[in-house]
Amino acid sequence: MTQTEFLNTVMPFKDKVFRLAKRLLVSREEAEDATQEVLLKLWSNKAKMQEYKNVEAFSMTMTKNFCLDKLKSKQAQNLKLVHSNYQDHKVSLQKQLELNDSVDWVSKIIEELPEQQKMVIQLRDVEQYEFDEIGKMLDMNSTAVRVALSRARKAIREKLTKTHNYGVN
Repeated sequence: MTQTEFLNTVMPFKDKVFRLAKRLLVSREEAEDATQEVLLKLWSNKAKMQEYKNVEAFSMTMTKNFCLDKLKSKQAQNLKLVHSNYQDHKVSLQKQLELNDSVDWVSKIIEELPEQQKMVIQLRDVEQYEFDEIGKMLDMNSTAVRVALSRARKAIREKLTKTHNYGVN
């Protein structure tokens, strides 16, 4: 496999790898490192790449495993919390602040979810993967993926409702 063929294969999903890494590791710098590490591993094994049925799904699984290993390591204590805010310059400052606040709340709530639910919501609602693809990546059947997604969404909804209705009678 040539460098061009490799780049044509991995570039379409490189950002998805980064977003999953960022969801799991939170820190932008750690997510960039993880993305580089996954791409480096893919490059090292480029000769075997044709054997994979779905290189993208394989890469997402590699990313998940790499990030979970990193979180389990001693380095996990050194991870920094860095959040990037949603910005839309076409809305009023008040509306923008409200949107940023909502995005921050949802991000914080997702960070508190159990690991499996966090990954399922990232892969389904953010990355738009199908249930069977998520099942293969996380080694779950599609029913278990749907249940985890439902529980994650319910937890997010309950915490958001509780947060926004706090003090309202």
